[in-house]
Amino acid sequence: MSVFLSLSKKISVALIVLLAAFSPALFAADEAQVHELQEEPTASEHGFNASEVIIHHVLDDHIWHLWDHGGTIYLPVIVYSEKGLDIFSSHHLYDEHHNKVEYNGYKLDELGHIVFNGQSVLDLSITKNVAMLLINAALLVLVFMAVAKGYKKNLGKAPSGIQSFMEPVIVFVRDEIVKPNIGKHYEKYLPYMLTLFFFILFGNFLGLLPGAGNLTGNIAVTLTLAVLTFLITNIKGNKDYWAHIFWTPGVPLPLRLIILPVEIVGIFTKPISLTIRLFVAITAGHIVLLSLICLAFIFKSVWVGAGSTVMVLFISLIELLVAGIQAYVFTLFSSLYIGMSTAEHEHH
Repeated sequence: MSVFLSLSKKISVALIVLLAAFSPALFAADEAQVHELQEEPTASEHGFNASEVIIHHVLDDHIWHLWDHGGTIYLPVIVYSEKGLDIFSSHHLYDEHHNKVEYNGYKLDELGHIVFNGQSVLDLSITKNVAMLLINAALLVLVFMAVAKGYKKNLGKAPSGIQSFMEPVIVFVRDEIVKPNIGKHYEKYLPYMLTLFFFILFGNFLGLLPGAGNLTGNIAVTLTLAVLTFLITNIKGNKDYWAHIFWTPGVPLPLRLIILPVEIVGIFTKPISLTIRLFVAITAGHIVLLSLICLAFIFKSVWVGAGSTVMVLFISLIELLVAGIQAYVFTLFSSLYIGMSTAEHEHH
């Protein structure tokens, strides 16, 4: 119990420090936010805009809106343009009615990208998904530092505390995913696979929290993870792996000319499949949940609200299962691809 209390204190302090560092105007909001989007058609005039709510949650943003009337976190903008490096709060890009405005030549375009005098810039800002990534990474570090501390403390003894909770999952990833698919050299790739599995798992779980960012539903994040697997697979690929791609043994020459382009295309379709599978599964789940929640506001009915609440609860339980399955599947296929590229074949 003391381990959990200590861990929760560390996590709370880390999250507060991270969120406090995101902007000098962290919760900069005033009474004018009550009249948000006043200059544009409001929801009361044209009805509840469900698509706007859903898209706002699914896409990345330079602000993190948690609740109305003061619950907006203005994240830091870090851009490099023709005038050089600029760092300022995203609060300057919005007026008191939350409409987009220009600040020192910088402005948000229709897609939410920052431009300088109409020209694109190098945007290194701490956006909502970047903030979620930092929180996810900090949480991973804190949890596994506690697990490592538990291993040292309980050396030769039965695991306890958070170690006893995480150890079966670690052993499962090692014995049921990595070892069978990579083979005898699995220990070399085990740290990467464990990091991959828990990064996706924690990101999926955090994304289900109210107001959280759509980290693992961002295609840039899933693409980065897939590219890492792609690089390891092809850099560590042995001569048998490349021989099967460029000169498949035991196949007649005419067929080799047909198989060669298929194999080359297959090298690049593997990371694409990893990218799309995780991105679509997580994003689709968020859209379904938000769509059900929006039904109550669209129909303005207590009965519809009660029904959608039951459905949201049911779908949320399924999403918890999907969060674990997607972490498992991504790690499984990554292990399989690396195992295929490093396996030693015997030809007779």
